[in-house]
Amino acid sequence: MDISSTGLRVLRQIAESGSFTAAATRLGYTQSAVSRQAASLERSAGTALFERRPDGVRLTPAGLTLLRHARTILDCLTAAERDLTGTAPWTEPVRLGLFLSAGAALLPPALAHLAATDPHITVRTTEGTTPSLIRALRAGSIDLAVLTSRPPHRPLDGESPRLHVETVADTELVVAVPSTGEFAGRTAVHVDELVDAPWIATPASNAEPLLGVWPGLPGRPDIVHRARDWLTKLQLVVGGFGVTTVPSRLSPVLPPGVSLLHVEGAPPEIRRVLVARLPGRPTPAITSVTRAITSTT
Repeated sequence: MDISSTGLRVLRQIAESGSFTAAATRLGYTQSAVSRQAASLERSAGTALFERRPDGVRLTPAGLTLLRHARTILDCLTAAERDLTGTAPWTEPVRLGLFLSAGAALLPPALAHLAATDPHITVRTTEGTTPSLIRALRAGSIDLAVLTSRPPHRPLDGESPRLHVETVADTELVVAVPSTGEFAGRTAVHVDELVDAPWIATPASNAEPLLGVWPGLPGRPDIVHRARDWLTKLQLVVGGFGVTTVPSRLSPVLPPGVSLLHVEGAPPEIRRVLVARLPGRPTPAITSVTRAITSTT
């Protein structure tokens, strides 16, 4: 096969982003250039590598096979570049992805633990939703991911081989409300009282879930503000502009003016925090970062 490193980078980015358009944006290419690279890859491989679906683009089994080799090839090229330019790192890097509310509660203590036990490890982090981080893991763009799942805790995706997963903790989903106003002084709220509440939520798409609205709400939510940043969402709560859901693990880092309410009249919503990686023997650095994350509970 005659395959270029550019083609392999395009393959990896399509796998991570789930679309040709998003891959083009992240790589700084035009969409037509990405489409040409994808077509060239399929000609060289002699088989279909991409499956167009309503929720985006997924790799075929052949595409996943090529992706597995692409990760190794691109990592070797990066190492060769460092050796040739004399910029080989003195530290062991680990690329860590975290779901959107995990960083505030988990990241600082985990990094503090690493600084004390393994100062030679350098962690680079990125945030994303659980589906996007799973794609990034499969694409080889990150080494480790802190993810969340809800019962019955099925496999994180349908790809093979399955990701290696360890449980960090179970946490209850609660509702963040202003400390003043109609919910002042309360520790619980009935789900029926939330039907007409103004909600602050993270935008959803075909491939990404809606975050911030109570999952068992008996009615269509009134979403008044859409924001991805948790500080923005919580400051809107402080100002009395809406309510949002948060994991109870966030309670130590909530800003003043926010109260957390348990929801009554509906089954509890338990979220499991997981740390996941590709199957196989992990590097010592990845093992150390995993240990630091699991030790924060």
